[in-house]
Amino acid sequence: MVFTNGIFDLLHVGHTKYLQAARAFGDKLVVGVNSDASVRSIKGPLRPILPAADRAELLASLVPVDLVVVFEEMTASGLIELLKPDVYVKGGDWAGKELPEFDAVKRCGVEIRFVPTIPERSTSDIISTIVERYCGIEHGH
Repeated sequence: MVFTNGIFDLLHVGHTKYLQAARAFGDKLVVGVNSDASVRSIKGPLRPILPAADRAELLASLVPVDLVVVFEEMTASGLIELLKPDVYVKGGDWAGKELPEFDAVKRCGVEIRFVPTIPERSTSDIISTIVERYCGIEHGH
C-alpha cells in the first residue's frame, strides 16, 4: 500500500501526474486530504478554494486513487500510524527537508519515496493567473 497526503486544492495536471507516479510504487494508493481548517492553518484564511468534500470526491474519481481520507490534524502522522503503509510518497519539493511525518514513518518502518514536481503547475500559480487576468473585469465579459 502506498500513502500520500496533501491539500489538493484546485486539482491540476501536476496533481494527477504526481498521483500516477505515487501509485506506481504499489498496488493500492491511499490519499490523505487536509481538512478545511488545517488548510487555513497552513495556507491562510483565503484557502482552500474548494471544500474538503469536493477535493476528496475529485481525487476519488481519479484512476490511480483507491481510497481518500480527510484528516483534521496538521500532519498525516496519525494516518501513517493507523494505516501502516509500505511506502510514503511526497513531492520532490520535500526532498532534503525534514518531513513533519518523519517520526511516524520511522516508527512504522515505512519506505519514503519522492516524486518530482512539475514546474509551473501549482494551485498558487492558477490563482495568480486568475487574479492577473480577471481582477477588475466585470463578470460575464
